[in-house]
Amino acid sequence: MRNLQENHKGFSTLLALSLIPLSGFATDIYLPSLPAMAKDLHVSAGAVQLSLVFFMFSLGVSQIFIGSILDSFGRFKINIASLAVFSIASFVIALVPDIYVIYAMRIIQGIAIAFIVIAKRAYFVDLYSGEKLKSYISLFSIIWACAPIMAPFLGGYLEHSFGWRSNFYFLGGLSLIFLALELVYSGETLKFSHPFKLKSIAQTYSGMLKSHDFTFGVLILAMCYSVVLVYSLSSPFIIERVLGYSAITTGYSSLLSGLGVMAGGIISKSLIHKPLAKKVTIAVSTQVVLVVLMIATSSIASNIYTLVGYTLALNICGGFIYNNIYSYCLSRFSKNAGVASGLTGGGTYMLSSLFSYGFVNLYAVKSQLLLGFANISLIAIVVIVFMLFNKQRVQNLATVAVKS
Repeated sequence: MRNLQENHKGFSTLLALSLIPLSGFATDIYLPSLPAMAKDLHVSAGAVQLSLVFFMFSLGVSQIFIGSILDSFGRFKINIASLAVFSIASFVIALVPDIYVIYAMRIIQGIAIAFIVIAKRAYFVDLYSGEKLKSYISLFSIIWACAPIMAPFLGGYLEHSFGWRSNFYFLGGLSLIFLALELVYSGETLKFSHPFKLKSIAQTYSGMLKSHDFTFGVLILAMCYSVVLVYSLSSPFIIERVLGYSAITTGYSSLLSGLGVMAGGIISKSLIHKPLAKKVTIAVSTQVVLVVLMIATSSIASNIYTLVGYTLALNICGGFIYNNIYSYCLSRFSKNAGVASGLTGGGTYMLSSLFSYGFVNLYAVKSQLLLGFANISLIAIVVIVFMLFNKQRVQNLATVAVKS
């Protein structure tokens, strides 16, 4: 097994940071192409939206278990194999325009991406420590947030100029370039492997899932992300089919949607020392007011500007809530941070894929009004679960105070 060479460490670190947003690119780049895919493949909107659900669900399930596999068998070879598999699956989607083949390839892509992203997160823990490690970790969410901003924007232009298959040719080519660079400049970073014991791993997961504040936190994260996904799944059809704009406009709207999520995260970081319950309550309350206005004004003002404007504001609040609860969930189990990260990310992806697809099709979202109904259903769940979460969190703090 080839270990990472010291003189390649700098460029290898840059590669690792560049691969972290690959999951977001694979999720978002073809969103503006959903109407064109449905037309070309002669399937319904729901059928083509399901391809995103399969990808996210397989990505979510895989994240839960992959950390233990990488700790036992190493990072480098698995990462290389995953990049190759992801690239092949991307080209197959572009070359074999069959919805069931696309479903299968998206599931494979989800698993491959999970290995790649988790391996690259572990890379930094392997090589860095102290303030240097904290500095890199603080970049993860910011770098990841670039994908929902850039990917649909790029995808809209690709679809408009070359058709929907160009998105998957791009993903296949991009992953091949990364594969070549990884082979030359990267290497194994795991210093000590750990035995792969299913029983102890299962006990760790079971203990986390029995902690109600943690499970409520993951559910809140899933609902916040579902609000973003509901817009991502429905906006191409609203903007392109109902309002009559091009895929490029869909890309621009998704760019603003992603900027909203990033802005919420940045605001959250600036208010990190404020009381959790108070700042999240304000953000959730603001979302409730916004979505009520979104529904109430849909009969008199429903156009591209109101659609994007309300979504941008909702996503700023959602990004704020997400960042606060995500930080809480990751720090909840400091002795098992890797497992907590996998369970938090995996649970969020699995649940949000199911809820977003379910509400998009339950309300058959094709207008600002119906989007508002889907959003208010998700935000109502956030309100209820956050009250339960906060009650459990306060009880835990009281228990810790008594013990100390």
